[in-house]
Amino acid sequence: MRRVAAGWAAIAALGLSLLPWAAGAQAMAGPEETARIQAALPDHAPAKPLKPRRLLVFDLNVIYGGHGSIPTANTAFTLMGKKTGAFETVVSRDPAVFSAESLKTFDAVFFNNTVGNQFTDPTLRRNLLEFVLGGGGLMGVHGTTVGFTRWDQGAADDWPEWGCMLGGRGANHRAADEAVLVRNEDPLHPVTAMLGHDFRAADEFFRFSPPYSRERVRVLLSLDNARSAALQGIDRLPRIREDEDYAVAWVRNYGRGRVFYSSMAHNPKVFWDPAMLKFYLAAAQFALGDLPAPTVPSAKLTPAIRAQEKLGWRLGVEAYTFSRYNLFEAIEKTAALGLPYMGGLSFQKVGGGIDKNFEPGLSDEELQQVRMKLDAAGIRMLTYYIQDIPGDEAGCRKVFEFGKKMGIEVFMSEPALAALPTIDRFCNEYGIKVGLHNHDQKASPNTWSPEAILKSCQGLSKMVGAAADVGYWMRGGQDPIAGIRKLGDRLITLQMHDLHEITASGHDVPWGTGAGRSEALLLEMHRLGIKPVMFGLEYSYKFENNLPEIAQTIRFFDGLAARTARP
Repeated sequence: MRRVAAGWAAIAALGLSLLPWAAGAQAMAGPEETARIQAALPDHAPAKPLKPRRLLVFDLNVIYGGHGSIPTANTAFTLMGKKTGAFETVVSRDPAVFSAESLKTFDAVFFNNTVGNQFTDPTLRRNLLEFVLGGGGLMGVHGTTVGFTRWDQGAADDWPEWGCMLGGRGANHRAADEAVLVRNEDPLHPVTAMLGHDFRAADEFFRFSPPYSRERVRVLLSLDNARSAALQGIDRLPRIREDEDYAVAWVRNYGRGRVFYSSMAHNPKVFWDPAMLKFYLAAAQFALGDLPAPTVPSAKLTPAIRAQEKLGWRLGVEAYTFSRYNLFEAIEKTAALGLPYMGGLSFQKVGGGIDKNFEPGLSDEELQQVRMKLDAAGIRMLTYYIQDIPGDEAGCRKVFEFGKKMGIEVFMSEPALAALPTIDRFCNEYGIKVGLHNHDQKASPNTWSPEAILKSCQGLSKMVGAAADVGYWMRGGQDPIAGIRKLGDRLITLQMHDLHEITASGHDVPWGTGAGRSEALLLEMHRLGIKPVMFGLEYSYKFENNLPEIAQTIRFFDGLAARTARP
């Protein structure tokens, strides 16, 4: 208890304070360690906060005694946020902080070396899950991969979706100060740029179990097995995974949530290392939402995808392309194409044993099955088409709650004009945009043209705009390039098409091979700085056998992105 009191005294002496619910929190570092941390703190944050940020640090261990680095990390993050102005830190070990009302006050949650079953209350778990899915940040270090396990039962998994959300499970390790060579796999990534290239380190490095996979996460740091063995004076490291893929740190999205994990946090010295503090500060700003950073899973990274990341372009298959199949089959087809993104469709069957349409009203268990299917394929669902969004409070909230639980960024819809003020309010409450979709003039009198969209959006926030279907524009005699110029920042997402002829009967052909001037349209969007949430690949032709044309379209887009991204 003396160490606890000394730690709090050191923090108080620096003019910091703890909020009421931090009572009973884990000890902070003692005076000597605090001095070491202060000497190593970064002077500046890598990004300017978009607004005042709050980071919840949760350090509860259950049955397991807890790592000695926990107090050091608590102190380091508290002081680092204060000095740089990047965030305010609240440290707690009280599960009550995961009430829905409490979570609303935070931008990200940092599970600091949390081992064991932190809480079993299904409401608190759902609150945390939906916080992340809906756009909150999640950080974990070291023992967090065995959080929400029954530690006294061999670390039996008590919450499988926690492992999926975090990105890995397990704590298989060698020595607590194992000397290794850490490979910086992404030295230009905003979270690891300060680390340079490969570096030596000594800590307790984990070798992870499923669901860890490069199909799911963007690996930033990993063990160089051959050079690590040489450092240790042995021929080779023991084979713990068949693929011998031992990640050290990664980022990912789970729904709209920003997730970061690093296993380097066993020893307290990690948190008074200047380079490591810069690394963890960047990770915190990523999780909080201030440091944009790419998260496409490593297995999907190609030169073309890296070019698209540089441009801020995201290509995904709209589910109508595979509307003759169920959603699970559409996910598999999208994964086979190598794409990391797709859209959803309200009138598509779910599949996987769920004989229902993919729409609001599915149970939490059914939505979890869809999330897990997407996650295993390394795919995010960015958009979702639903013909109508009700204008009444209950009906509208039902749709937006569905969107939050699926991590959707944009609803594409054609609601009644009278419903738009209510929808706009929910867009801002949930952080989900609505793109007004168009068919032809008869079917979509309020959205069929750019001018109609702009008129419908008068008086609404920029969270409401256009989900422009350029195929219908072209069939109706409208120039897509002129259309996107008119819409400007009201263009939220794009349903892209190329047609064999610009007539009412024009049908889809691979982009760049028809009359739709696909390259000119994309380049004009780039010139104008218009970055839709997704370039939706909707191929509405040859539905039973359109994969060759879709693959050709992807090659066109990849090539154009690569050329456009060159300096």
